Amino acid sequence: QAQLVESGGGLVQAGGSLRLSCVPSGRTFSTYAIGWFRQAPGNYREFVAAISWNSDHTDYGDSVKGRFTITRDNAKNAVYLQMNNLKLEDTAVYYCAAGPKVTGHEFTYWGQGTQVTVSS
Repeated sequence: QAQLVESGGGLVQAGGSLRLSCVPSGRTFSTYAIGWFRQAPGNYREFVAAISWNSDHTDYGDSVKGRFTITRDNAKNAVYLQMNNLKLEDTAVYYCAAGPKVTGHEFTYWGQGTQVTVSS
């Protein structure tokens, strides 16, 4: 079954950085938009960032603008989320997802998630 696989999560101190990766398993998603979402315990799933298939359109959630950057390398079938100046409230499970476009944030294929924990 086609899916996405996230990696790069871990424990980091506040103010630090992490880079998450998202790669496909079972098929290529090079013509799909890719989005990142996160969910903390007791919270709704939150949109983080998204990038179009050719990287000409990106979108970010208000809480991460200026700190997170989404990029993709279609030659490597990978999408990255560079997270800088991490805050305690960034602690969550981060999921990547694939869909037809950035706008609307409607994504069809999902990964299993990777945990990001920011400590003080």
